[in-house]
Amino acid sequence: MKGNSDKMDRLQALKQEIMALEGYLPAKGQQPDSRLQLGPLHAAFPGGVFPLAANHEFISRTPSEAASTQGFLAVLLGMLLQKGGFCLWLGTRPQVFPPALKRFGVAPERVVFVNVPREKDLLWTLEQALSCEALVAVVGEIRELGFSESQRLQLAVERSRVTGFVHRHQPRSLHALACATRWKVAPVPTPMPTGMPGLGFPVWKVGLMKVRNGRPGDWQLQWDGQGFQEVFREEKRQAITQNSRKYA
Repeated sequence: MKGNSDKMDRLQALKQEIMALEGYLPAKGQQPDSRLQLGPLHAAFPGGVFPLAANHEFISRTPSEAASTQGFLAVLLGMLLQKGGFCLWLGTRPQVFPPALKRFGVAPERVVFVNVPREKDLLWTLEQALSCEALVAVVGEIRELGFSESQRLQLAVERSRVTGFVHRHQPRSLHALACATRWKVAPVPTPMPTGMPGLGFPVWKVGLMKVRNGRPGDWQLQWDGQGFQEVFREEKRQAITQNSRKYA
């Protein structure tokens, strides 16, 4: 019995080591990256550490969701590029207005946009970009992606230690991919104090649909220029108000 127990312990330790190498778990003693101020999102990841050197999948169904996802990605890139480096943003046609990236904390000169007309060629370009150790991150806006193709992309980031973001707009299938996470981002009206004109900070409904060895969840997040803060849903706000009146 003891022999079987020792074997199970060794297998579990080996599994943990493999997942850490793949970017699905933080390395032993690894602390959250100080650049990534993700607020409540940290608790969803194994060890509270956002998986770098891994691929993250984002799903959009509508143009408004696609635009929201691009804004959310821009915030993540702005955090990752704080200490320098460059990002490659790949797609089949221009969809991002580079000067607008400054609103999300990204210096436009840090992002190189490459448009590839055919998705078949885009997939090859994405794999090559993820293999480039000179980059900090790569964004690939590609509609369809097979599991074996996603495995090649994962192998690429394991070698290069680049962080990849795969944005799929209106994909035909949501089959499993070799990605550390799967996300869905949607727009939310910006909460403003009563009577105040103008626009507030960007707010998104962020759904972490899948995260390996983590805890999926949904949040309404506001980006205030420094990090993410959770915005209370209306029902939570009403409950807090009622409780405060009750005990006043």
